[in-house]
Amino acid sequence: MEVKQAKLEWSSRFVFIMACVGGAVGLGNIWMFPYKAGSNGGGAFVLIYIAAVIILALPVCIAELMIGRRGGGGPPNAIENVAVESGQSNNWRWMGVFLAGVGAVFALSFYSVVGAWTVAFAVKTASGQMANLQPDQIKSTFDALNANTAELYFWFCIFISMTVYISSRGLHKGLEQAVRLMMPALFFMLIIMVIYASINGDFSSAVKFLFTPDFTKLNPQVILTAFGQAFFSVSVGLTNLVAYGAYLRKEVNISRDASIIVGADSLVAILAGLAVFPIIFANNIEPSSGPGLVFQALPIAFSQTAGGLIFGAVFFILLFFAALTSSIAMIEAPVSWLSDETNLSRRMAAVTVGFVGFLLGSLAALSFNLLSDVRPVSGLEILSDKGFFDLFAFIASDVIMPLGGLMIAIFAGWVVKKNFSLDELFNGNKNIFYTIWLFLVRYVVPVLLILLFYQIVTA
Repeated sequence: MEVKQAKLEWSSRFVFIMACVGGAVGLGNIWMFPYKAGSNGGGAFVLIYIAAVIILALPVCIAELMIGRRGGGGPPNAIENVAVESGQSNNWRWMGVFLAGVGAVFALSFYSVVGAWTVAFAVKTASGQMANLQPDQIKSTFDALNANTAELYFWFCIFISMTVYISSRGLHKGLEQAVRLMMPALFFMLIIMVIYASINGDFSSAVKFLFTPDFTKLNPQVILTAFGQAFFSVSVGLTNLVAYGAYLRKEVNISRDASIIVGADSLVAILAGLAVFPIIFANNIEPSSGPGLVFQALPIAFSQTAGGLIFGAVFFILLFFAALTSSIAMIEAPVSWLSDETNLSRRMAAVTVGFVGFLLGSLAALSFNLLSDVRPVSGLEILSDKGFFDLFAFIASDVIMPLGGLMIAIFAGWVVKKNFSLDELFNGNKNIFYTIWLFLVRYVVPVLLILLFYQIVTA
């Protein structure tokens, strides 16, 4: 069959890589990786994390980009095109509908609340609202934001509106212009923050915390945690990269650029640790995971450090950029599919997807205040304690992402004809790298993702 070609192409390889890195880099890189590394064996965890990036995240990243470029169009259509070309049923498109339609929208809904936190704290810090506050007052600012229905909802609306607006402007005027500005700025601010932390923080303690190997802490649980962090950090499994791959030129070397993408994502995680923990340790604050570290402990640390108000504002603007580039990637898969599948314009497709994300995200935002006592799936033990925010995060990150990665691996390794994947990845020239990728995506990735999913549902 004649494979449908993407209507648009990335204007440059640099912009494509920046967009993919932006989609991968999120708040998980900045608060989750450093904490998990430090509390699970330091350098030993980092070594396993790097290995996990290579043998788990990278093969799925390559697979998504390959499917996107081969099939063209939104994820469901791209998957269907490749399946039919390989002599398989067009029902494979439902995999794309599930991942790009359901998974991406749930991810957008809860992540827009996280994005709202970053906008709020960037404004509060840059405007001086955090100045001259006592540590107890700073610590309560995050809880007060979530308890204030109107304030949290306002910032949530701002964040998701920005996401929809950028998406509605299309590939060149929207997505590309955004990442051209935000990604270089993000890397620049991150490096500035590392330099600042090395001068004003306890840099040696941070390096020890992150990189001193403690192999006594390694056990099967910690190893799976490192693999899970690597997989979720690269943000594969929701077909974001299938959508981005549809805009790729034929001459782009997918395996090479995928390696750059996952490498840059891992570099951001490590730099984030070197930016955050020197400040934390210099102020004798115990590191903690999750929003508590970023939105409670860090503002206290910045308030007690020379130049902290300025660099605190820089840090939260950095967080905002990371959140916004991730949300742009999340919305791209359903928007590109809806544009392909219907007569809707790109703008109306973005508004439609954004409206669904807005409705679900509203429930997630209100779960911290007006709906704080609501447990929508209380009948299931594993979900009985989760409000809307935690429920949507669990569905998107803990259920759909690993299942999506598993389905992508099976599809790329067993459904797509080898001559097609070989043509996309190495121009039809079989070599040792293709053999290794095919082995990993067929056998190693599925086993690891099944183990990760089992760990999640039995935790």
